[in-house]
Amino acid sequence: MRFLVLPTLLLLASSALEAPASRIDDADIARAEHSLSGQFKHVRETMAARTSEMVVGALGFLGVPYRFGGVSVETGFDCSGFVRAMYDQAMGLALPRRAEEQARATEKIDRRDLRPGDLVFFNTMRRAFSHVGIYIGDGKFIHAPRTGSEVRVEDMNGSYWQRRFNGARRVAAPEGGIDAKAAAMSPIE
Repeated sequence: MRFLVLPTLLLLASSALEAPASRIDDADIARAEHSLSGQFKHVRETMAARTSEMVVGALGFLGVPYRFGGVSVETGFDCSGFVRAMYDQAMGLALPRRAEEQARATEKIDRRDLRPGDLVFFNTMRRAFSHVGIYIGDGKFIHAPRTGSEVRVEDMNGSYWQRRFNGARRVAAPEGGIDAKAAAMSPIE
């Protein structure tokens, strides 16, 4: 939080130079910190609400056929296309196209810290991060598994997925907060 106070202090200091009669006091700093804290809290809450909506929305795609390279309900989905489409549709965030790129572009978290909406990665093709799904809670994830299959929910604790678990990642709020599409869904009060 301290690194956020410095820009505020600089702004207040520049105002003080323009108007010599004004002073920066502890109350000004506290108000600035409270304002920034409130803005960050709003961004976190908005992201959490949008993530929950995204998970519920993803469940609406159960049964959509798998298609290698697929990125829509019309074409079908592959694993990373499904994840990318869900984040774009629900949160207005453009994730990279391939699973390993999605892993690099997101924040590493511990498996015990998983929350609905986080990404889970698996080694299904003898290489790290070759498969991705969206964690939905209670040890389960939703994904587009393979050719001849369709979007479905799986238990991460099943022996197949447990042996291949590669890591968990969290999609962070974009710099500058929520984008216009997400903000429009949850206006600032």
